[in-house]
Amino acid sequence: PLLYLVAAWELVTASGVVPEMVLPRFSDVVAAWGRLMLSGELPAHAASSIWREAAGFSLSVIFGTTVGIAMARFRTLRDLFEPLLRLLFPLPKSALIPILIVWLGIGHASKVAVIFLGCILPVIVSSFNGARGVDRHLVWSALIMGTGRRKLLWKVIIPGALPDILSGTRLALAVSFVLLVGAEMLAGNTGLGFLTYFLGEAGDLAGMFAAIFTLTLLGFLADRLYLRLMRRVLIWQREGQE
Repeated sequence: PLLYLVAAWELVTASGVVPEMVLPRFSDVVAAWGRLMLSGELPAHAASSIWREAAGFSLSVIFGTTVGIAMARFRTLRDLFEPLLRLLFPLPKSALIPILIVWLGIGHASKVAVIFLGCILPVIVSSFNGARGVDRHLVWSALIMGTGRRKLLWKVIIPGALPDILSGTRLALAVSFVLLVGAEMLAGNTGLGFLTYFLGEAGDLAGMFAAIFTLTLLGFLADRLYLRLMRRVLIWQREGQE
């Protein structure tokens, strides 16, 4: 199907059915991608985006998982954080971008903060629901057999909540790319989002599409790698239980 799509794209643009000012030829996009790669411009902007994405996403997973499980275990924390989460969950996370840029500038910090704040909510919610959904009979049985609180957390609560945590984290991964591009387009001087906006404003549509394809490829590879890791972790968990 992808080959058919590429062939149709090249045909409708080469024949003039779709003007090249609206959609450049696919062959021109490939040539622009090669030009940007050889000049080093595309790798440099991609490296900047990958660093921001990895930093913001990793921080959200670490902090969000900890808070979500702690909320499920301690009522005081749940009463403290739940009203705040209910307030912030429906808020469009892209609305935070201008505020954070004013506070933190147009460098790495504002982009990392946007990704962190946008991804942390689904991670917290999935971790909380996963920890709360662990079979109580397993918890009671472990406690009756003398399992300590710390060992109960690592041997029963976290393994039982792991499928929900991993699913929520995958959702956060997709959200993180959306926020990254939005933040880089709105205010930035590096990154693939900035490069896409800059090339579009300069009238280099082929280059703009090349940057968009690079973003798409990075998002696809990140999702595939995460799915592979997710399956591997769940297989290890299943084998450990057996």
